[in-house]
Amino acid sequence: MKLSRMFAPLVVAGATALAVGCGGTPGGSSDNAKTQTTASAKPDVAKAGNVTLTVWDQEVRGGQAAQIKRLNGEFMAKYPNVKIKRVAKSFEDVNTTLKLAVSGPKAPDVVQANQGLGVMGQLVKAKLIRPVDDYAKIYGWADRYPSLLLDLNKFEPTGTTFGAGSLYGLSQMGEIVGVFYNKKKVTAVPKTLAEFEQQVADAKAQGDVPVQFGNLDKWPGIHEYETLLGQTADKQAVRDFVFQKSGASFDTPAFTEAATKLQGWAKSGNFTPDFNGVGYDPAWKRFSGGKGRFLIAGTWLVADLSKRMGDNVGFFLMPGADAGADPVALGGESLPFTITSKAKNPDVAAAYIDFLTDANAQKALSETDNLPAMKSDAPSATTGLLGEVATAWTTLGKADGLIPYLDYTTTTFYDDISAAIQKLLAGKTSPEDFSKSVQGSVSSAKASS
Repeated sequence: MKLSRMFAPLVVAGATALAVGCGGTPGGSSDNAKTQTTASAKPDVAKAGNVTLTVWDQEVRGGQAAQIKRLNGEFMAKYPNVKIKRVAKSFEDVNTTLKLAVSGPKAPDVVQANQGLGVMGQLVKAKLIRPVDDYAKIYGWADRYPSLLLDLNKFEPTGTTFGAGSLYGLSQMGEIVGVFYNKKKVTAVPKTLAEFEQQVADAKAQGDVPVQFGNLDKWPGIHEYETLLGQTADKQAVRDFVFQKSGASFDTPAFTEAATKLQGWAKSGNFTPDFNGVGYDPAWKRFSGGKGRFLIAGTWLVADLSKRMGDNVGFFLMPGADAGADPVALGGESLPFTITSKAKNPDVAAAYIDFLTDANAQKALSETDNLPAMKSDAPSATTGLLGEVATAWTTLGKADGLIPYLDYTTTTFYDDISAAIQKLLAGKTSPEDFSKSVQGSVSSAKASS
């Protein structure tokens, strides 16, 4: 399938300063970082000599794995003097092992690092990854992306201000968290949240699993909660909270309303039985096998679900309270590829990142059922699951409807919010106490930064 210009410029109001109110001084030491020179001309990779480029990525599922294997092979064919030593890890493994790896004596050259303060900000603060503004100028990367998607990979040198400052990496794919559905069971896409909830209730009454969901890994609960939050809270309020604008708070009626609805869904049996003990991958695989009507998940599953379900799977954005309301959904872009400060050949590393995000890469991403984040004028996929995703991406862009992932908020918020949601889903806290405790964790993180 071919993909086209499915990326309408996505401009988040007020996203130009995305400042997070954390004071303090830079952490880490420049002693840990290799002295960097500023590149001034496009590197000639063919004349770099024999180079082994060690790359850590989390492109381990279906179409993600297919595209990176294809592009790695093409890069090595173009530059026979370069060998890519790929280390593929799950998102969870990357998050937990990355900082230790890049600070060690055998640091990889290129790594994918999760946006936000929790991972990427810490690497910037410790000077473990290098800014790539020099390469961006050489290769014209600013012209390749809408400004918002570049901003999501920017930090001030202290690592405490997210969304402004220097560019530290590039992402390949756009991401939306929406609703996949089984077309054999769902004959009409719901136009309102109430219609969606009625279909969920009907599925339960008929003995089916309404919404397949596995939260053993904890992070999937963020997607379930924030999908509802996009329908109960103003999108700017969510953005302001994530970027910690003055006066922004989690402890508000709109945020509590989403928690109340989510807990109600759990108590009503709308999710997979024993969902807190079911893994993310087993849950979507059950859905692809015909168990369940809906799956709230990200577009990174498009290739896997298309392969398993063919024409029987569809995708829509969670509808709001009123039919025809502008859509709101969480998403953004995939983990950026960054260059470590200890990279032995940063010029080759930069050429590799450029290769992963150029026009040829867009074609490879499209042909492996992925959603390119880069601007494109190529023909678009108009049919099948990828066509529905492409339409949703463009619709979100026109409506300025993307809200950022909550776990970007503070250095500890990934752990804080995922644990709090798991507790909420288990009925071990009230929605009101949930909102208060989450805001408390933000205040504590800001005070200690």
